[in-house]
Amino acid sequence: MSETPELRADCANCFGLCCVALAFSRSTDFAIDKAVGEPCPNLQQDFRCGIHDKLRPKGFQGCTVYDCFGAGQKISQVTFAGQNWRESPDGARQMFAALPVMRQFHELLWYLSEALARPAARPVHRQLREELEKIERLTLSDVDTLLGLDVAAHRAEVNTLLLRTSQLVRADVKGKKKDRRGADLFGARLKGADLRGADLRGAYLIAADLSGADLRLADVIGADFRDTNLAGADLTDCLFLTQTQVNAAQGDAATLLPAGLDRPSHWNKDATAPATPVRAEASVPPTRGGAPRKGSPARKPGTSGRRRPGSAGSRNK
Repeated sequence: MSETPELRADCANCFGLCCVALAFSRSTDFAIDKAVGEPCPNLQQDFRCGIHDKLRPKGFQGCTVYDCFGAGQKISQVTFAGQNWRESPDGARQMFAALPVMRQFHELLWYLSEALARPAARPVHRQLREELEKIERLTLSDVDTLLGLDVAAHRAEVNTLLLRTSQLVRADVKGKKKDRRGADLFGARLKGADLRGADLRGAYLIAADLSGADLRLADVIGADFRDTNLAGADLTDCLFLTQTQVNAAQGDAATLLPAGLDRPSHWNKDATAPATPVRAEASVPPTRGGAPRKGSPARKPGTSGRRRPGSAGSRNK
């Protein structure tokens, strides 16, 4: 993944938008109910979280999963030129509505940037660069223009290029590659599985055991990694992995991540014993067929019981 700091969350330059603009429901992810536009009670006057280092023990696990891809600071500092929602109550509603839209565009920029960093995708680099520049221009639109954009249409255009990128990159893996696109792998026992170059786009990997698995060059765009066991797994070169997916999973000191992604603080600091490769096919439920369903872990922050103000995820990839 190329260095793209503008696509990483910078809370110091954001007005706590995710703590106000998004709704959440009392669940295992959130200790309270909160409506869209209602500030979280943990949000301080300086727009910082008052329990940031205690979110999980306080019942706000969901907040530790969410990542805005830098959309928060773009809206705060560019779209609204540094004017916060407390100072401008009239513009607050537009600001809150703009967050999920901007997040989706920034997510697309993240994927396009990764695709451009892949030498194997050189045949489509020109188209990828043109699409990236177009999306970048859209993110600089005024708020009325931004809210009127057809995000789904832009996602579809980008997806065509990302699919081609995936084919080109995964072609480097010799032999037959596993196709689990959109598969229901809830709780699947895939310890030590060879998933190198696999198509896991939109797969449901919730609570699956992927400890010690080889996921190099696997396409994981839109895959649901909630509570997935990635202890000792190798994800060093997998395609289109995001910080949100990493945050939602469980890993340890032996989990290998791609450059540009952070190891979550809640992961086990110790390394587990390396997994012995096994034939995991018998425990893998069949693919339901077709492309994965729309909607994604775009909830803030993407586990369960969340009312979504707008889909910003990538399960429709």
